Amino acid sequence: MDATDRRIVQCLLRDGRASFRRIAEVAEVSEQTVARRYRALVADGAVRVRALPRHALLGDRTWFVRVRCRPDATDALADALAAREDTAYVSVTSGGSEIVCQTHTGLRDQGGSVLQRLPRTARVLGFDACAVMHMYLGSGAKWLAFDDPLTDGQAALLHASDPQQHASTGGAALDVGNSGAPREQDGPLLAELARDGRAGVVELARACGWSKSRVSARLEELLAAGALRVAVDLAYPRFGFHAPAYLWLTVAPGRLNATGEALSAHPETTFAAAVTGSANLLVTVTCRTMDDLYSYVTTKVGALDAVHQVDVVPVLRRLKQAGTRLHDGHLIPVRSRSDPGPIPT
Repeated sequence: MDATDRRIVQCLLRDGRASFRRIAEVAEVSEQTVARRYRALVADGAVRVRALPRHALLGDRTWFVRVRCRPDATDALADALAAREDTAYVSVTSGGSEIVCQTHTGLRDQGGSVLQRLPRTARVLGFDACAVMHMYLGSGAKWLAFDDPLTDGQAALLHASDPQQHASTGGAALDVGNSGAPREQDGPLLAELARDGRAGVVELARACGWSKSRVSARLEELLAAGALRVAVDLAYPRFGFHAPAYLWLTVAPGRLNATGEALSAHPETTFAAAVTGSANLLVTVTCRTMDDLYSYVTTKVGALDAVHQVDVVPVLRRLKQAGTRLHDGHLIPVRSRSDPGPIPT
């Protein structure tokens, strides 16, 4: 990826629905160039933008599950987990004998959740599940570990007022009220945004059978209320980052919040959350090389006095991230399914 591609991606990571015109000003190229480059990145499976409801508003709870299984069964089980609608991240770790999976449970499960099916699966030797208690988002922190990050001036230009932008995700979210929470009639709109988080008002209106004014008002309402999150997913190896890892940290309880906030602000961090279990802080990082991962653990994590122990679990193969399947290092669309799918026994 060249400098223009990297600037476009960095703009999207900061605001997934920023207009092509605004991104063009930051990248210092034409609007047509930005549109063409973005479509090429999407077609090549390097980038995908989706707008998704926040699970907390749906009454769901987020879990991370470490599944230990026979090495000869790992691939089939990981593929089955990745095919389920209720999983967001699925990775093979620990020499190929462990799967780390992020899943969601709620009132709609009716006995079919991952947590309920795993104990009945013969291929599973054991598993540990930890619930996410609190996610650390920092001040709009995103994974931004590029060697040529946007300057403060470019970031400010990106978030300046943009009359072309129908609905922005920049800035702080408002408290969610009754009008902002997803409703049953929002189904067609949410389905289209889950397919393409950058879809415009005209495209959304055509897909939903709504008027443009209704789409514009409802989309603005959902985004402003924080009921939707815009997820920008990257095929990290395409950008030169080949060392993702899970860090399971044991932190002094009284300093858990400060430590989580500090780690979430690092450009290498893709996710940070306080979780249940003996390791009470989970951080996912994506570095260029194992040497860079070593440097991150020893210098940035090692500098935090509240961290008592760190379990570094490198990712060998990622099958799914942010709800998007991966194949040969490329992001591919996930087909919508009403049944979450079986787990092979």
